[in-house]
Amino acid sequence: MNLRKTLALFLLAFHFLGHLIAQPPLSPDKIKFVRQGVRRFIFDEQQSIPLAALNPREIIGLSAMYPVNHMGSEKADVKIHEGQLSIQSKTDTHTAIWFGGFNPFATYTIDLGSCQGKGELGFMFADAAKSEQFFIKIKYHNLQITEVTQTLRQGSKVIKDSTIATKNALKSRISGKIILQMLGSGLTLYVQKDSLPVPIGQSDFGRYIDLRKKQYLNSFQSHFYVYQQTGHVAINKITSTLSSGMGLADIRAITYEDGEPMLDRGRLWYTMSIRGRALPHHIQGVFSMDPTVFDVRLEGVILFDRADGLLRNEIASHIFFDRQHKLWRGITTGFSAYAHPNEKKQLLAVQSQKDPRFGFSVMSASPFGIVGDIEDPHILFDDIAKKWRILTCENINGYKAVMLESEEWNKGYRRIAGPVTFNSTGTSIQKIGDTRYCFSGSQERKIFIYSYPDLKSVGTLGMDLPPWDASSGTRVWPNVVQLPEGYPFRYVALMMDRFNYPGLEGPNWTYGALYLYHGYE
Repeated sequence: MNLRKTLALFLLAFHFLGHLIAQPPLSPDKIKFVRQGVRRFIFDEQQSIPLAALNPREIIGLSAMYPVNHMGSEKADVKIHEGQLSIQSKTDTHTAIWFGGFNPFATYTIDLGSCQGKGELGFMFADAAKSEQFFIKIKYHNLQITEVTQTLRQGSKVIKDSTIATKNALKSRISGKIILQMLGSGLTLYVQKDSLPVPIGQSDFGRYIDLRKKQYLNSFQSHFYVYQQTGHVAINKITSTLSSGMGLADIRAITYEDGEPMLDRGRLWYTMSIRGRALPHHIQGVFSMDPTVFDVRLEGVILFDRADGLLRNEIASHIFFDRQHKLWRGITTGFSAYAHPNEKKQLLAVQSQKDPRFGFSVMSASPFGIVGDIEDPHILFDDIAKKWRILTCENINGYKAVMLESEEWNKGYRRIAGPVTFNSTGTSIQKIGDTRYCFSGSQERKIFIYSYPDLKSVGTLGMDLPPWDASSGTRVWPNVVQLPEGYPFRYVALMMDRFNYPGLEGPNWTYGALYLYHGYE
C-alpha cells in the first residue's frame, strides 16, 4: 500500500515537473505594463547639482567673497541689506559682481527681489583680465522688458551686439526668477513669476564664440551685471547649477558589458538627455531611481572629449561598466556635429576610468567608422557568440532598427540583421527570463518587440495609458528592464513623452515628461 502511494506521488510529481519543463518561456508581448506615475522636471531646484551661489544671507565680507567691479567712473552703492544684495544708483553706473566660475552647460538663475527704475541686468562671462567678455542682458523700464541682447567684446572691440528677444519678451515683466540655460553653442533665457518659465530670449552664438572650448571652462568667470541709469535692484539669490532643464528624453539603463542592468545601491541608473532647445543643445545627464518607487534623481552630467579642444554635449548614449577591464565604456551619438557645418554625425566609442555617474564628468570619445544618420545605440557583449553587438537606428528611408556585430567593442562593425519594416527609435536589448529581445519605439503608435539578434517580429508591448495621446508624437524610448527575483514586480519601464515646451521659437525638441510603468506577467 505504501509502495503504491509512493509510486503515485512520484508519478504525480513527475507529471507536474514535465508540465513545468514543457512551459514555453514568457514572451514579452504577454507582459502587462501598468502606469504608476508621471512627472516633468522644469528647472526643478530639487533636481540640480550646485556649482556656485551668491546667497546674501550667508555673506560676511562681501568685498572678498563676491568682488564688485565698477566698470566706469561712477560707482553704484552695493551692499547687503535686509538679507538681500542691494545695488542702487542715481546716475549711470555699470556694475559687475563676481559669483562663481563658468560652465558652458550650466543653468544660471537670478532670484530677483525687486527692480525699480531703468537699466539693464543679466550676466557677464569673462576672463580675469576682461580681455574677452560675453554679456546676456535684459533691458527694462519700470519692470517692463524692453529688449534682450547678447554682446561679445574682445578687448575694446565689439564683435557682436544683437537682439535675442523672442516674441514673449516685450510682453513680459522683469520679476521673479531669471533663468539662463547655457547650451554650449547656444542659450535660452526665461523669466518665471508664478507659473511656467516663459522664454524671452534664445541664441545660437557658435559662429562668434565657441564656449565649448576648454579654455573657457578654465578661464571664464561668472558675474551678475547691472547697468543703471537710475533706480534700485535687490537680489535674493544667484546660483549656477547643473540642472534638469525643461524636459528629459532618450532614457536608457546603464548596464554591465553583457547588457545586465546596473542595480547599484538599490537603484537603477539611467542616461537621459537633458533638453536644451534644438540640436545640438541637449546635454547628457545621469539619473538614478529606486525601482520600487518613483524617486528619479539627477546624479551627474557627462561631456565628451575628442581631443580637439572642445567639450562636446553628445547624447543618446549607452554607458556600461566593463568588469573585465575595470573601465566605464559606451557608445554615444555625435549630435554635436550640428554645431559645426563641416562635421558629420556619427557614433562614437567613449571611455573613462572615473565613474561618470556622479557630478561633472568628461569621457574620451573616438570615431569608429559608423558615420551617417545613425543614432540611439545599445551595445553588449554576447558571451555565447563571443561578439560585440550594437542595436541602433539608421536612416534607411526613415529610421529603422539594425543589428551590428564585431569582434572588438570599438571597431570593425558590420550589419547582421535589419533594417526592420517599421520606423524605429530608442532601440534597446533586454532579457525577459533568460532570452534576449529587442525593443523599439516608433511613429506607428506602438512599441515593437523583435527577436535577438535577427530582428524578427515578436509583437508589441502591452500597456495601459501609453505616454502619448491623439495629439502627440509616439517615437518614445521603451526602456524595459527586468528586475531580479524578490521585487514586488518583475519588470519596470521608464519612458518619456514628446510634448515640446511652449513659447520657444523655431525648430525645437524640448520634450518631455517621465512615465513610470510596472510590468506584470
